[in-house]
Amino acid sequence: MIFDTHAHYDDEQFDTDREDLLREIFSANIDKIVNVGADMETSKQSVALAKAYPQIYAAVGVHPSDIACLSEDAYTELRQLAAEDKVVAIGEIGLDYYWDKEPDVQAAQREAFKRQLALARELNLPVIVHSRDAAKDTMDILMAEEPVENPGIIHCYSYSVEQAKEYVKRGYYIGVGGVVTFKNSKVLKQVVEEIPLERIVVETDCPYLAPEPNRGKRNASLNLPYIVDKIAQIKGISGKEVEEVTYENALKVYRL
Repeated sequence: MIFDTHAHYDDEQFDTDREDLLREIFSANIDKIVNVGADMETSKQSVALAKAYPQIYAAVGVHPSDIACLSEDAYTELRQLAAEDKVVAIGEIGLDYYWDKEPDVQAAQREAFKRQLALARELNLPVIVHSRDAAKDTMDILMAEEPVENPGIIHCYSYSVEQAKEYVKRGYYIGVGGVVTFKNSKVLKQVVEEIPLERIVVETDCPYLAPEPNRGKRNASLNLPYIVDKIAQIKGISGKEVEEVTYENALKVYRL
């Protein structure tokens, strides 16, 4: 069985066929999904999906590009959402300097990141970290945190092997998705090769980042076998072993 550790089935791209697609997914080899919030509204929608489907769990949090919604009232509401049944993480949170180049905006992202990290620690929940073009600041903030046994996942990992090893030492899991199948993903393939399988979880980030041979199309959990097979190929092991170990990893990080 395969565990999709990061999906966005609340996205409007699934509005026309969500129920049918999820039925198909759960009749295939996909056993569990964590639906991940990106702002207050999608966090609420993630909780609603988790209540509607026994195989879906929720993460609640505000993506760095959406922090304008984070008023004091919103932080209070986020704390309340995080206490809901089947909420297993705070996320996705972090830094994204790809779109936001202005120093004041980046400073606001760092503050929102730190506050949501504090919320996760307060509630004893792991985090799902989004980081794009912000390798140093992300690592500086996370390494300044008090070490905990189960800190969370570095989602859609895109940085160096050396940083991946540092995150693994700190207890983080590395999220690997469709990008690992791309021809130009040399560094990510090296990361997968050099870190222990026991620290890798698989994810889709659907509807985004569909793997080869479906790159550019709407992504869904049905594409996870392509990711599993690529990891198996890189590590020289069977797809069954990748499925089993990454499934157990997901259960551990989300405490299921």
